[in-house]
Amino acid sequence: QEQLVESGGGLVQPGGSLRLSCAASLSAFNSYGMDWYRQAPGKQRELVATVTNGGITNYVDSVKGRFTISRDNGKKTVLLQMNKLKPEDTAVYYCHAAGYRVDYWGQGTQVTVSS
Repeated sequence: QEQLVESGGGLVQPGGSLRLSCAASLSAFNSYGMDWYRQAPGKQRELVATVTNGGITNYVDSVKGRFTISRDNGKKTVLLQMNKLKPEDTAVYYCHAAGYRVDYWGQGTQVTVSS
């Protein structure tokens, strides 16, 4: 069964760090572009970070210099290292796989940044 499972969310103080992990049960995982999205209460889901199947990364401006996305094709995982977290980073974070005419979503993991 093709699925994505996120882990690593939690409560952290402002300025702290978290690392999110996405375990992908996808055949031909290395053919997918992988993304992290987030959705805060009352807001639309937004794209946070992308890593292509070729390893090219891109970030929304609000997280540049603080977040790092990476992928391990051998382990079929995608990581999102989040540093210098701010209260406005509070959201449910979703892993997303984009393939040819198909995509998959994880169930989401809550990240709360609060003192």
